[in-house]
Amino acid sequence: MSTEFGWWVRDPVLGKFQVKAVVHGGNLTWFRKQGHFTSWETHQPTEDDWTRLVSEAERRVPRRLLSPKQFTEIKNLREHR
Repeated sequence: MSTEFGWWVRDPVLGKFQVKAVVHGGNLTWFRKQGHFTSWETHQPTEDDWTRLVSEAERRVPRRLLSPKQFTEIKNLREHR
């Protein structure tokens, strides 16, 4: 089962864009999108993106939207990048 995380980022150079991280089968894929009618393109995550991903995942564990095992897997992906 895949899990998606998404948020908006405001960058002084690139402007405002949406970031999406998809975790599926132990793989993590990053995408970004600038506007409504643009396609998703691959995204190189920054340290802030990784921090945001872990915090978003951490918020989902108490509500049982994400299992503790999946949360540990996401943290391990961050360490092994």
